Amino acid sequence: MTVALVLVPQAIAYALLAGVPPVHGLYAAAMAPILAGFVGSSPYLQTGPVALTSLLTFGALAPSIPQGTESYAAHAALLAIIVGITRALIGIVRGGFVAYLMSQPVVAAFTLSASVLIASSQIPNLLGVKGSSTNPLVAAVQALVQPGGWSSLGLAVGLAVLGITLRQAGQPAGAGALIGSVGALLLVRLGGLDLAVVGDLPNGIPLPSLDLPWSATPSLLLSGIVIALVGFAEPASISRQYASADRTHWDPDKEFIGQGLANLGSGIFGGYPVGGSFSRSALNRLSGARTRWSGVITGLAVLATLPVVSVLSDMPKAALAGLIIAAVVPLLNPDPMWRTRMFSKPQFAIGLTTFVVSLAAAPGAVGVVAGVAMALGIHLWRELRLDMEVWVTGDELHVRPQGVLYFGSAPNLETRILGELADQPSLGRVRLHLQRLGRVDLTGALVLRAITRDLARADVPVAIQGVQPQCQRLIEAVFSRDQVGYTRHAATVHATDVAPDAVPAAQVPPKDAAHDSPPRPADA
Repeated sequence: MTVALVLVPQAIAYALLAGVPPVHGLYAAAMAPILAGFVGSSPYLQTGPVALTSLLTFGALAPSIPQGTESYAAHAALLAIIVGITRALIGIVRGGFVAYLMSQPVVAAFTLSASVLIASSQIPNLLGVKGSSTNPLVAAVQALVQPGGWSSLGLAVGLAVLGITLRQAGQPAGAGALIGSVGALLLVRLGGLDLAVVGDLPNGIPLPSLDLPWSATPSLLLSGIVIALVGFAEPASISRQYASADRTHWDPDKEFIGQGLANLGSGIFGGYPVGGSFSRSALNRLSGARTRWSGVITGLAVLATLPVVSVLSDMPKAALAGLIIAAVVPLLNPDPMWRTRMFSKPQFAIGLTTFVVSLAAAPGAVGVVAGVAMALGIHLWRELRLDMEVWVTGDELHVRPQGVLYFGSAPNLETRILGELADQPSLGRVRLHLQRLGRVDLTGALVLRAITRDLARADVPVAIQGVQPQCQRLIEAVFSRDQVGYTRHAATVHATDVAPDAVPAAQVPPKDAAHDSPPRPADA
């Protein structure tokens, strides 16, 4: 019940942020937590309209559809259904691991950029001056450079609500948002203040409907998938955080299904895409919630307000702007992204790219897509490198690769061995130490076979030792096609039927003697 009192004004505010008529935010606030509560994993997670998903919805629809219209609301409902189907399918096929695919620098940078954009988007409402750009940052600058059009009364009300909400943040009663919004409403209703208000909020319970612009599905499909994945970062973080605090399990697959049902319900009942709320989940936990039924009751409480919701029609937009800014103030912290610079410059570059592109290409999720693509590119570039330690004992060349031997890095091993043999014609044997290879794919195993086969034909026997257990079956299968010996117990593959002499322990560099102990005489 406490969360519902906070959710009602927030739902109206976030609906304005998303560009949908305010009442559709209340429809989402009523239906989403009810459906999420039946399947979700976390007992505390509060689902409904949130700032990040609202911003992403605005980015997907605002460039092509007039804001605040019923057509816009219908497209937002269709977008919610696409998000819901995507999340539900991910959970059903047990693909919850995708919740971990976004690296921490990308998440930190995108969270910071989204917070900046969300706060910026409320500057025009706070000042009473509208910007002409769809980019929230540009629109905020346009409003700030027009001081002659500012509404000092609206600014005072918005800042008062912001201050009250921040002062009460984290309190079990959640009084700040409630006191601020109700106080602003009474100022307009009883005090007769001339402020821009929400406008018409029709009374009535929403009815399910599938009369949606289905022909727009192809154009919204990519945006829906992106919102489904990017927006899931919030409920995943909330659930993981509280599961860790309570030392309990959480199931990302169940959470995906729960969030999928929440979005499906929101879309069918006229809402728009929803997610998990940090502030309302914290309030829920502090207020004593212990099971997922808390979300169901929250939704029912919001549903009970809909027959009389018209009393909120005079809610000042400046007050709602204060509520939204208060919600993202704790996230306006550059430290998580900045600290990355001390640990890894490439990862800091990924975060910085995500941040800059997110601001420049706003609204939308282009920044996070760019960050993920850059992170994957750097990962692949690093995987192409295969660190190799090379030394010689007598006429035997020792090579110890480290990393992953796959189709991208395997040619490096072959090139290095052939290069060493070409530079040192006196070498007559090769021994490969594979203890430090975490994984070998089929191409890597085929390259190992090619090396042993080609060098054996040149009268240069090759011994392969230290094959990791997870790689043995693959290498055994690949080498079985050639006339070679393979000893599973010793994890040693020989390129000839007669094994070369064992390497004396003293000839192996001391720092790795424990990892590269020579084969026992019986095995040899």
